[in-house]
Amino acid sequence: MSWIVSLPCTRPEAEALSGEIPELDALVEAPVVVTREIDEDAGLWQLDAYMDDKPGAALLKLLQSFVPSAKGQTPVVAELPEEDWVTLSQQGLEPVQAGRFFVHTSSYADRVPAGTTPFLIDASQAFGTGGHDTTAGCLAMLDQLARQGASPRNIADIGTGTGLLAFAAMALWPRAKTIASDIDPASIFVTRDNAAINGVPLGRGGGGLGLAVAPGTDHPSIKHRAPYDLVIANILAGPLITLAPDIAAATAPGGHAILAGLIARQMEPVLAAYRAQGFRLAVRGGSAEWPCLLLIKRRRYGWRRKERAFHRASPSDASFGSW
Repeated sequence: MSWIVSLPCTRPEAEALSGEIPELDALVEAPVVVTREIDEDAGLWQLDAYMDDKPGAALLKLLQSFVPSAKGQTPVVAELPEEDWVTLSQQGLEPVQAGRFFVHTSSYADRVPAGTTPFLIDASQAFGTGGHDTTAGCLAMLDQLARQGASPRNIADIGTGTGLLAFAAMALWPRAKTIASDIDPASIFVTRDNAAINGVPLGRGGGGLGLAVAPGTDHPSIKHRAPYDLVIANILAGPLITLAPDIAAATAPGGHAILAGLIARQMEPVLAAYRAQGFRLAVRGGSAEWPCLLLIKRRRYGWRRKERAFHRASPSDASFGSW
């Protein structure tokens, strides 16, 4: 038998639980935590935690700590029948459409809209099902970049999670060489499985996806392939700032970087770190609370001198900002 623990929560609390949860990662048998909106008109949200064994007092206390708004409320603990509780947990994951992309779980496999590029990404140990604003913002930014005429030949997805953003980039630029990395080995296993499910070829050459377990860009395969025309990093503000020199070193002059995983008040510190490395902000996308930043690495020539273009910028160039 399996068990479910339910608690009411707010939308900000639900969004905060969409990414990595270190307190759960430290557990030997971590529950699967899913948040969902149960009443759109009333703005009511709920946390559901699925696990194999009956939860003890310590786990219940930990789950309650994630939702301060439910302080004083008793968690609802229920025993589930012998069913696939991972599938049950996915019933709260609505499909996401961002740009041309439609990201869904198995529950929605028969409801893919015509004209979209679909990806089947089930809930797993890795972050990045598309449901969070950061991932959806990156998908929309990739789509916008392609519509503006960008054609990167060498792409790196740093902190890939489920592999979704790397898959989306490969759908947009199928001839590009792409590598996806994550510090968590489980994420790379999940990415490999998702690649098979979605028909994404693995390999080192153009049109194939290379995989690497690595902290940031610190892996021989990532360094060997550099510099990149496009670097995607949907992680957290702290690691983004720490990795700014490494991401700058891995990005070709004139190349793009898509950064996400930060909240609005963290945008300026992140931008400051990347401006110091020669990047400029081209587009600020994403949601109000979860920005997605498109940066361009300035071209340089000579000794520490910025390269200035001698031609007039086209209208499409202007849409990416100026400096």
